[in-house]
Amino acid sequence: MVTINCDMGEGFSLYRCGDDAGIMPHIHIANVACGFHASDPSIMRATVKLAGEHGVAVGAHPSFPDLQGFGRREMKMGRDELSACIVYQVGALKAFLDEAGMKLNHIKPHGALYGAATRHEDVAEAIADAAEIFGVPLLGMAGTLQETVYTRRAIPFVAEYYADLDYDAEGRLIITREHEAKDAAEAARRAVRVMNEGLATNIEGGDLPMRADTVCIHSDTPGADQLARAVHSALRPWFG
Repeated sequence: MVTINCDMGEGFSLYRCGDDAGIMPHIHIANVACGFHASDPSIMRATVKLAGEHGVAVGAHPSFPDLQGFGRREMKMGRDELSACIVYQVGALKAFLDEAGMKLNHIKPHGALYGAATRHEDVAEAIADAAEIFGVPLLGMAGTLQETVYTRRAIPFVAEYYADLDYDAEGRLIITREHEAKDAAEAARRAVRVMNEGLATNIEGGDLPMRADTVCIHSDTPGADQLARAVHSALRPWFG
């Protein structure tokens, strides 16, 4: 069984980022930005409403406080300060979920925060501190420090594969400031291979082990709606 998740609600004020309305029918889980890398109260409320209309579960997508850099620049923060930063963001989104009569489904760190949690134990612990308060699962990469820390603390862990990002030869996710367009058919083929063989393709064309409970697509990837549609169609046999 697998789901498709997408990072959404990443506009700000009058600025829009990604075709959330076009993507939403093809996903199961929405990771909604909480205001520190993108989004604002009106966009959070509207994204929660849109997800509810499509029966899509909603989780929080907190970030380092880096609105100008879209949360894709790593910052040095102490564990207590970082956990408070995450709790603040998740709490804001949860208020809109409460308003809509929906539950907080999970937490998935964004961008540089996500990447830092694969390398720095104090960052992974800070994220876990916040998740324990809300009692929800965490999304992350299998076989990394994320899984080690979260499972050690008995926090439900959801492993994900990225359909629109590349992996280096060591299996590390390559997080870029701007995402490049991907061939939808090829991305769908690779996602199916992960399900069938437990293998992904790295940037050098080699194989790397990959376990995934969910497949991620970014709303700011060019053509994300077509990508979501193709991956959804290809993975249909694995949906619960």
